[in-house]
Amino acid sequence: MGLRGKLIAHVEVKCGGELFHDHFNSKPHHIPNISDKINSFEIHEGELGTVGCLVSWKFNFGYFKELYKELTATLDVQENGTIWTIEYEKQNEDIPEPLTLLGRAIDTIKDIDSHHHNK
Repeated sequence: MGLRGKLIAHVEVKCGGELFHDHFNSKPHHIPNISDKINSFEIHEGELGTVGCLVSWKFNFGYFKELYKELTATLDVQENGTIWTIEYEKQNEDIPEPLTLLGRAIDTIKDIDSHHHNK
């Protein structure tokens, strides 16, 4: 196995892609209140709702900065689903693929979907 990799997961949603686009584009600070998988939210660059805005969430586990040289998670929102893509470079061959992170990302989407679908 190489040090670089890519993980992709498609998650079908009931609430529609527009709701997810709204959450991740202009209301990401609400996500920690909806999903217990995320502790907090922080803006690093730009303004919410604008192209190039860089945000991060703190998860309830792990030290990814120590394990991976690079780690980028991208969310593609579609009409009836979302696609998470995680691209990474491990520090060394002994580091596992970030499957736990992908699982948390999937669970977060499911939490948001359930939160709004059950209202």
